Amino acid sequence: MDDKKILVINSGSSSIKFQIISLPKEKVLIKGLCDAIGQEHSKIIYEVDEKKKKGVMLKNHGVAIREIIKIIKEEGIVESLEELEGVGHRAVHGGEIFQKPSLITDELIKKMEEINHLAPLHNPPNVLGMRVFKKLAPTIKQVAVFDTAFHSKMPMHAYLYGLPIELYEEEGIRRYGFHGTSHHFVALKVSEIMGRDLKELKIISCHLGNGASIAAIKDGKSIDTSMGLTPLEGLVMGTRCGDIDPAIPCFLQKEKGFSVDEVEKLMNKKSGLLGLSGISPDMRLVKEEALKGNKKAKTAREVYAYRVKKYIGAYIAAMNGLDAIVFTAGVGENEPLIREMILEGLDNLGIEFDKSKNMDSREEISTESSKVRIFIIPTNEELMIARETIKVIEEEQ
Repeated sequence: MDDKKILVINSGSSSIKFQIISLPKEKVLIKGLCDAIGQEHSKIIYEVDEKKKKGVMLKNHGVAIREIIKIIKEEGIVESLEELEGVGHRAVHGGEIFQKPSLITDELIKKMEEINHLAPLHNPPNVLGMRVFKKLAPTIKQVAVFDTAFHSKMPMHAYLYGLPIELYEEEGIRRYGFHGTSHHFVALKVSEIMGRDLKELKIISCHLGNGASIAAIKDGKSIDTSMGLTPLEGLVMGTRCGDIDPAIPCFLQKEKGFSVDEVEKLMNKKSGLLGLSGISPDMRLVKEEALKGNKKAKTAREVYAYRVKKYIGAYIAAMNGLDAIVFTAGVGENEPLIREMILEGLDNLGIEFDKSKNMDSREEISTESSKVRIFIIPTNEELMIARETIKVIEEEQ
């Protein structure tokens, strides 16, 4: 089979991550980041054989994508864009409309814009990236891979809130979940390592980073996940509060005179590790202070870990058992002490971890006697997007 080159675009509000992956060998030919788009210190950092930096003023996303195209040609990755088999775009929120990766058309973009209110910080830049590339290379097939798609098969009892049903029926207010591409990728990897079909396994996937979520995966599907209508619900994160009493926003507005925008900013930007520690949303910096004896930093880490532990217990109950736990993303992959705080005291549930393996961040950290296997697997959302993109394109041919 001839190698097929897929360009993966992850377009954010002020950044664009990109990679070209050659399939089926899954070799990364180039990867990079367009950072601080629209600001004076904007730049492109990319890696081919060795890391390179290119300082460019990126006035907008259009300029950034043109620079990406220029770089991949200059580096000899492609001579012409026509050599690309396709372009895969990360799309954060698909609502109930998009439940699987889909070929990008004018109609798809229009429907995505209609649900922008469900993800106002994420969907508009995702759509912008699609529009810009469609204009620059109209003949190349593009695919949208939705973060919410993997969670779209959740049962109704898992995704409905205890609100008047009309709010779901008329406004689409329900649990959607995010990080689906990451949860799916690591679950497939667990299945591969264990030598068992994903549909036979009960897995809890812990995507722990600045944004964090946990998913219960049974019969190859996500049956529940911690994030909800938006990425705010669930675990304590870098700056997001996660689960709180829903009366708190009302209290802040009535008693403290907060506006809606101020409440939203507090919960999304000033809470989580940052709010609890008073130091930083970065777990590494919070850990440094905790080890020095800073009580707020120590408490912040305890709250973070305890929330994950609670969800693990809940999802074992929801699935009536568990075969594997997998940790991924920045904190999940690189913070042994957080993993230890999460896993300690779960031995009655058949979950036993090896402390030395955990400190070394081995691929598998469970003991030989553990009934549940425990893994640390680096996520690779870009590779998953590339796989889904080629699958959709081949199905269309």
